[in-house]
Amino acid sequence: MLERIKSLAQPCQFFNTSRGTTLHQFSINRALNQINLKLLRKLSLIKERNNILDYDNTLVFNRKADAANTYKKRHGYCPGVGIIGNNVVYIENRNGNSNPETLQKETLERMFEALEDNKIHIGAFRADGASYTLSTITEIVKHVDKFYIRARVYDTFAEVLNDVKEWREVKIDNRIVHRSSILFTPFEKTAKRTNRKQLTKKYRLVITKEPRDDGQINMFTGEAYNYRAILTNDYEMTDDEIVFFYNQRGAIEREFDILKNDFGWNHMPFSRLEQNTVFLIITSMCRNLYQYIITSYSRYYKYLKPSFRIKKFIFRFICIPAKWLITGRSYKLRLYGNIAYKT
Repeated sequence: MLERIKSLAQPCQFFNTSRGTTLHQFSINRALNQINLKLLRKLSLIKERNNILDYDNTLVFNRKADAANTYKKRHGYCPGVGIIGNNVVYIENRNGNSNPETLQKETLERMFEALEDNKIHIGAFRADGASYTLSTITEIVKHVDKFYIRARVYDTFAEVLNDVKEWREVKIDNRIVHRSSILFTPFEKTAKRTNRKQLTKKYRLVITKEPRDDGQINMFTGEAYNYRAILTNDYEMTDDEIVFFYNQRGAIEREFDILKNDFGWNHMPFSRLEQNTVFLIITSMCRNLYQYIITSYSRYYKYLKPSFRIKKFIFRFICIPAKWLITGRSYKLRLYGNIAYKT
């Protein structure tokens, strides 16, 4: 089986950036990603339209022969993963020395191309601050209706705060924060410096600020607050609705936990990046199939729930107490527990 998996590997590709001397090693397996998307469509696990796509990178620490040192000062890989609901729709592996922001525009371009080839429409796209670059956002708006990206706090952020006329108090878990939104044109200096001013657009910036317990002054704003901001092209939802909707992408961390601990991502079998990419995609397909199975079975068996992890499913449904009995000169299998099995 391992030899068959290795035979599906495609050679790694190496890229340079316009700034920097690091050689970035990417493992792109278009064929397996296409098979995964066709599987999802066949099982009706994703819709044709108005899907909510979350994108993020995760660090998979390991001591493989070609693993590079990550920004966490440990060796490993940094795969980029696209998830719709509980289903993994795209994986592109990269070595650990390539941080999530590096060449993300190209990764997203390939992901959207694969989705569009399978006629999967994205209604909303959510991502963290690694996607907060001019080139990446310019690529995103070509393929989605609405996007929600964590904005970074930098020097021009102070100028934006000066334009906010009114802050509204919001109570969150016995804490009082202040929230507001404003129209904002990001990356103006970057666009001017790189002669890409035609790419700049106005977007909505939803800002939340919370008093710091230690009273430390923010070097950019001159205030003792922690700031969080979301850049979006959604002008319909309220500020609170946008923050709530964006925070739902935190569920992607649970999916990474499931992939790493239930489906073997923490124990990759090969020593080369491109071969381990095949393993990551195949185990993700197993994760998608498992979600289909547990969701289907839970409709008929009340003691199963779609949220069960695989270990719990095994002990509730597969590894159950049983005993062979001799009754009427014949053997019968007796299953213990309130389970509606027929033997």
